[in-house]
Amino acid sequence: MSASRRRTRREVCRDMAVRTATSIDQGKGDERPWVGRSIERVEDAALLSGRGRFIDDLGVQPATLHAAILRSPHAHADILAIDTEAAMRLPGVAVILTGRQVKAVTSSLVVGVKAPVECWPIAIDRVRYVGEPVAVVVATDRARAEDALELISVEYRPRGVIVDPLGALAPEAPLLHDGFPRNLASDRTFRYGNPEQAFADAPHRFSIDVKYPRNSCTPIETYGVIASHDAAEDAFDILANFQGPFSIHTVIARALKVPGNRLRLRTPPDSGGSFGVKQGVFSYIVLIAAAARVAGRPVKWIEDRLEHLTASVSATNRATTLSAAVAADGRILALDWDQVEDCGAHLRAPEPATLYRMHGNMTGAYDIRHVRIHNRVVVTNKTPTGLNRGFGGPQVYFALERLVQRIAIGLGLDPLEVIRRNLVPANAFPYRTATGALLDSGNYQEAIASAVEQGQLAELRARRDEARAHGRLYGIGFTAVVEPSVSNMGYITTVLTAAERRKAGPKNGAQATATVGLDPVGSVTVHVASVPQGQGHRTVLSQVVADVFGLEPKDVRVNAEIDTTKDAWSIASGNYASRFAAAVAGTAKLAAERVAGRLARIAASQLNVEPADIVFAKGFIASRHNPENRIAFSRVAALGHWSPGSLPDDVGQTIRETMFWTPPELTSPDDEDRINSSLCHGFIFDFCGVEIDRTTLETRIDRYVTMHDCGTILHPGMVDGQIRGGFAQALGATLYEEYAYADDGSFLTGTLADYLLPTTTEVPEPQIIHMETPSPFTPLGAKGVGEGNCMSTPVCVANAVADALGLADVTLPLVPARLAELVRGAEPPPPSGRSTARPARQGDRRLCGEGQAFVKGAPEQVWAMLLDPATLQSVIPGCQRVDKISETHFRADVTLGIGPVTGRYRADVELFDPDPPRGVTLRGAADGALGFGSAQGRITLAPDGKGGTHLTYSYDAAIGGKVASIGGRLLNGATRAIIGQFFAALARKAGGVAAGRFSRFAWLTKLADLFGGRR
Repeated sequence: MSASRRRTRREVCRDMAVRTATSIDQGKGDERPWVGRSIERVEDAALLSGRGRFIDDLGVQPATLHAAILRSPHAHADILAIDTEAAMRLPGVAVILTGRQVKAVTSSLVVGVKAPVECWPIAIDRVRYVGEPVAVVVATDRARAEDALELISVEYRPRGVIVDPLGALAPEAPLLHDGFPRNLASDRTFRYGNPEQAFADAPHRFSIDVKYPRNSCTPIETYGVIASHDAAEDAFDILANFQGPFSIHTVIARALKVPGNRLRLRTPPDSGGSFGVKQGVFSYIVLIAAAARVAGRPVKWIEDRLEHLTASVSATNRATTLSAAVAADGRILALDWDQVEDCGAHLRAPEPATLYRMHGNMTGAYDIRHVRIHNRVVVTNKTPTGLNRGFGGPQVYFALERLVQRIAIGLGLDPLEVIRRNLVPANAFPYRTATGALLDSGNYQEAIASAVEQGQLAELRARRDEARAHGRLYGIGFTAVVEPSVSNMGYITTVLTAAERRKAGPKNGAQATATVGLDPVGSVTVHVASVPQGQGHRTVLSQVVADVFGLEPKDVRVNAEIDTTKDAWSIASGNYASRFAAAVAGTAKLAAERVAGRLARIAASQLNVEPADIVFAKGFIASRHNPENRIAFSRVAALGHWSPGSLPDDVGQTIRETMFWTPPELTSPDDEDRINSSLCHGFIFDFCGVEIDRTTLETRIDRYVTMHDCGTILHPGMVDGQIRGGFAQALGATLYEEYAYADDGSFLTGTLADYLLPTTTEVPEPQIIHMETPSPFTPLGAKGVGEGNCMSTPVCVANAVADALGLADVTLPLVPARLAELVRGAEPPPPSGRSTARPARQGDRRLCGEGQAFVKGAPEQVWAMLLDPATLQSVIPGCQRVDKISETHFRADVTLGIGPVTGRYRADVELFDPDPPRGVTLRGAADGALGFGSAQGRITLAPDGKGGTHLTYSYDAAIGGKVASIGGRLLNGATRAIIGQFFAALARKAGGVAAGRFSRFAWLTKLADLFGGRR
């Protein structure tokens, strides 16, 4: 594109002041187009009054059954036996499926790389992560199905566990799949330009090691599936809150062993958020559909919150080493990426897409021509990964922008100046990156200058200087990122070599679909194959189409539900990769313009003017030069229904137009592995000031400024809402959220008490600044928006924290305990001779404790009670039965509740080192649907001098599985309570008194320990 055309496009763009999402543009008497106004959202009336129609609100067919899923408590174990007989006897249970039954009616899910590996929606003979489905109970209602889960007995043989992606590559690491030697699913190296020479010639080399943690998006609504199977047709009808991409439709059909035309996949009218996560529901679609086939009746399954945190998809965690060859003035000459991607236990399609979605953008907003990339994908004993907001961007930009700050510090330069010196030149657009992306439009220098001025950076720097002069910890961070949107369906094939791609056939494009229809009274209806998750699709589409037809948005009805049997769609359909504004809304505009062109020819023949003279305005079709020469839009629009024979011969039908659009810029990877992985590229420049409390090391954001160029803004209020939402989510990833696993693979953050999400009280108001440089590649000039702050904010805040504390390395999330360790070092040991409680640490699930009780009765009497099964059954909390296997071996069935988790456990307890009646050591293990554990304890009995017994006990226990995920604080408190209940009940049985001494201060202290702040 010529420089003159670039100048013209920028001239018609405008810098926009900070917009607010609170003002509603009613547009009465306004001649401006509807696009670009903040009109009231048509979705809000129903959603804000509780009339949304989510999947769990919708009615089901008569005789619909309900499913509950038994999940593995182990991260890695062989399944030796599954006994479902007792569960099947429970009234209301219709069918129970285990891995073998599911395997008999399905095929393996598609694995993301070519390898002799299978991937099933349920464990087949072996579990590989905590929460993996082991059995599905289908019953008349959910409660009965969950009751039946507790009656299923599973015998496991644990295997070795690996949760660290770098450790997974070690020769001695436990192997998850035989088809992935050394747990390595993919290993590819890429080279662009001449990075070796650039590094050899550069005067400076800087490197950084980053371990980006796992986190997730936790939408307010969890997964939901309602599936039925028509045995006569061998066809499935499935309703699910799936978001796309609908390439997964093919994966589901293949797994269910039916052709695509026998899989009807529908979506509900409303969805309670997704942010990428609901792509992962597809494995449960297969599982519940298989259950419907076996049961012969419709089956409904709604995921609960504990299931969602433990076993739905999360973002990948990634280990990155990034090096840069740098000139003396701070210009980056080359980059060398070494990335190890952890995709969890199974490499489900579309993974390893998270690693490759950013492949064309590995140089970010910078003009860097030499790049080397080494990509490895590993499997570990963690939940499989999938789409999450930002999708690969947070992992890339955290490393790149931390390195930019490292370069600035190393060279004694201003970090902002290093950013400026490396930006893509303003006159270079469209700009082809070294790795293949085609950056469509922008002026990064102008955007930064505008943000610096409007965001008052000079004042913020003065504030930092003043704070530091008073001894406070204050820092400023910067980041500049390119936000890709409208993914190229071919980017994932970059994981293949060029030869493998030629053999597999080409894959590319980003096909969008829209249908515009006119009914017999001239009303307009729009349908798109993009499932809204709260973004306001219906509002924006009504604006876009109303502008084409000269109507008001209220005259346009929009349907965004998808039914693959009846609606137009393609594999790229869905709501992901920020493709709505750029691709879907643009396609609706093109479809409407086609219809409008035909209506213009009809009206021109009736008004005796040329079609070029026709305009659509205020509900009429009129002559541009004689506005009084007009006809009602509805009359012309209805003509195709009532009098098709009167239409001009060259017009064709006017009732409905379906448009398929894909941009020509999105091609397959070339033979040198260059890939334009996304169509549009917005620009974000952020800076922030943070202050860190010297005592608590809590991080407080003092000011946050975010500049966005997302092309043409269709609805300013909703754009700002998307930015605020992305910022809030990013703040969670920065300061609070992490999917934490113990060394044995137990999930440690399985409730919202331990997986902390920011609330409105923790999220400051960002200053949002806009600049518009329309994309030349999209019909409306729009680019994606909403994911960018998930890419920019974590590293911006991290850079500010590093600046405040003078740290070279920081790791997310920036919780006070982590910062304290970086700043102050490890906590020193206590002074000798002092008794201290063993500290609870994240990843440490050993529970230790001690206590005492006073029992009426001699030690001999208490000793006999401890060995009597009937007595034990009556005093063990939740005990159903105790069997005496031998004099020193007991078995018990116990139901215990800890917080929101209640489950049935089978326990084996053996006695060792008996010293009757003075003491005994107990050693045991328990296993159940919700977890497992082992423990050892010592009980001592001594006369109290008053005819009674002073009983003391100590224990050391370890737990795993789902019960471990509810958090160390809750477990410690609950364990003490349960053991205390046991000895209190023993004392009562013997006619004794309360165990221990009551202290209000001690009681309050335990409550604080139970519900206290983050460790």
